[in-house]
Amino acid sequence: MALDELPDWLPRWCLEHLGAAPVAQLLRTQRISTVFGLRLAGGGEAVVKARPDDGRADSCVAAQARLAERGFPCPRPLIPVVRVGALAVHAEEHRPGGDMLHGDSPESAELYAEVFARIMTGLDGLSVPPPLPNPRWVRWDHEGRELWPTLAFLDAEDQSAVPAHVVDTAARAREKLRSADLPCVLGHADFEAQNLRWHGARVWAVHDWDSLAWQPEAALVGAAAGTFATTGPPVLAPVESSEAFLTAYQDLRGREFTAEELEVAWAASLWPAAHNARWEALHGTAPLSTGTLRAQAERRLQRANA
Repeated sequence: MALDELPDWLPRWCLEHLGAAPVAQLLRTQRISTVFGLRLAGGGEAVVKARPDDGRADSCVAAQARLAERGFPCPRPLIPVVRVGALAVHAEEHRPGGDMLHGDSPESAELYAEVFARIMTGLDGLSVPPPLPNPRWVRWDHEGRELWPTLAFLDAEDQSAVPAHVVDTAARAREKLRSADLPCVLGHADFEAQNLRWHGARVWAVHDWDSLAWQPEAALVGAAAGTFATTGPPVLAPVESSEAFLTAYQDLRGREFTAEELEVAWAASLWPAAHNARWEALHGTAPLSTGTLRAQAERRLQRANA
C-alpha cells in the first residue's frame, strides 16, 4: 500500500507524536474508525486510529491502557488521544499474528467467556468518564421515544422493510433492559471472534477497544454471549452456547447472577442481532441475523421473561 494514499496530516502527526515519519503502510481498514498500520523510520511499527470525535475515545484508550499495563493481551496505547480537526486520533503498538478461533459450540463459548471475564476483572475499579453514547449496535439505552436509536443513515431508509418479528423482538428485549435497575460498568461491546486472535486455545490479542460501552454487567455479558462466534457477517450463537458462555462467566468471576441479571443478559443477547437484522433489511443484504433471530427469539425472550 502506497504512502501517498495516507491523509495529508498523518505523516506530520507521526513525526510529532511518535517521533518518526511513516516509511511503509502495512494495513488499512475503515469502519467507524480508520485504522492505519505503519512502519516508521528507524524500524518501529505503530497502528494509528482516527475516528470522528464523539467524546468516547479518551475513556476507551484509558481502559485499553489499564488492561495492557496489567498484562492483558491487547495492543498497548502509545500516546493519549490527540484531536486533529474533527477527529480523535491515537496510536497503539502493532500486535500482529494469531488466528481467529472459529466455532460456536458450548466448548468454544467457554473459551471466549474466560477472555471476557478477564476483561471485566481487569476493568474493575477503573474510574473514567462513561464513553457515551454507547456503540450503535448496543444502544438500547438511548433516550428517544422511538424503538431504535436515532441514526440518520438508517432512519432515512424505508422502515417498512424491517420484518415485524424483528421489531417485536427488539421492543420486548428493550422493555426488559430499560426496566432493570442495575449499576453500569465499563466493558467491551464488540466482542466478536473477528476481533480476537489466538495461538491454539490461548488468546493472543483482543482488538477494537474503540467499542467499549457503559451498561450493566449482565447486559454486556449477555451481548457478548450472543455475538462471540462472529467471524464475518454478524451471526447469533446457538442458545446452548450462549448459556454455556453465561455459566462459565459467572463461575470465572466467582459470583452467581441474580434472577434479574440473568433476564437482562438474555434480553441483551437479542439486541445486537435485532440491530443487525434491521441493517440487513434496510440494505438488502443476506438475512443471516434475520434468520437466526427468527429461529431463536422466543427461546431467548422466554429466558429473559420478556
